[in-house]
Amino acid sequence: MDEFAIDKKLMRRAFNRAATGYDASAVLQREVCTRMLERLEYIKLQPERMLDAGSGTGWGTRRLAQRYPDAQMIALDIARDMLQAARGSSGWWQKLFGGTKQIQVCGDIEALPLAANSVGMVWSNLAMQWCNDLPATFVELHRVLKVDGLLMFSTFGPDTLKELRLAFNGVDWHNHLNRFTDMHDIGDMLVHSGFAEPVMDMEYITLTYDDVRSVLQDLKSIGAHNATTGRGRGLMGKNAWARLVENYERLRSNGKLPATFEVVYGHAWKPQPRTTRDGAAIIKTSFKLK
Repeated sequence: MDEFAIDKKLMRRAFNRAATGYDASAVLQREVCTRMLERLEYIKLQPERMLDAGSGTGWGTRRLAQRYPDAQMIALDIARDMLQAARGSSGWWQKLFGGTKQIQVCGDIEALPLAANSVGMVWSNLAMQWCNDLPATFVELHRVLKVDGLLMFSTFGPDTLKELRLAFNGVDWHNHLNRFTDMHDIGDMLVHSGFAEPVMDMEYITLTYDDVRSVLQDLKSIGAHNATTGRGRGLMGKNAWARLVENYERLRSNGKLPATFEVVYGHAWKPQPRTTRDGAAIIKTSFKLK
């Protein structure tokens, strides 16, 4: 059994519980989304239909709809309460997404309930780190994209929450954090999934906190619970908590505790199928680092 595998039922339950207070805590998610939106300035594509994969409470969906007012927007999330919160956000859904042109779908990115070749752009902001099989996920995203369609996404890399991971060392033998995939490996996955010339880059964003409890509460508020199968099943004891705090306090800098996030960005296109004279597929095996 893979101890880092995500328990999707537990994950869904955590995001459902976090839905009502999510927007008040999702500072990092909004910032990364804003930076992704800025990258669209260089993209000339005008899709007729877009998929926001992992749409959450719809903050990014609303901005995409404003940027592409003529496109049909499909907002997909695994947590039904997140979609419900999106519909209840100051009536924006009724005003902006009236009728049947814009729709919500409760589903999993790893098994999209969409037809092949049905969307012109897939957008996914900080959702793919919750996928158990990332190579298969990219195959699935490639399937639903139209030829010449664009995949644009962000996710977390291995240095994410490195301080918290270090602080948990020696506390117990359980998993406390997700396993995050290296940017270079993601680029290889995209190529092997059939995408053309993926462009990958990354940056570090560090949030600061007054104490360890605030770090963990912030993660809980956005639904980022430990949902791995190797997690501990009970509450952390007083001794374990004291060791965690002691370890993290060693990392205090300028009066604050840091929480670093390695944010990985990528985009790639679904190319026209290429074959040799005998009909064999031609697959390109390189990608660019921005």
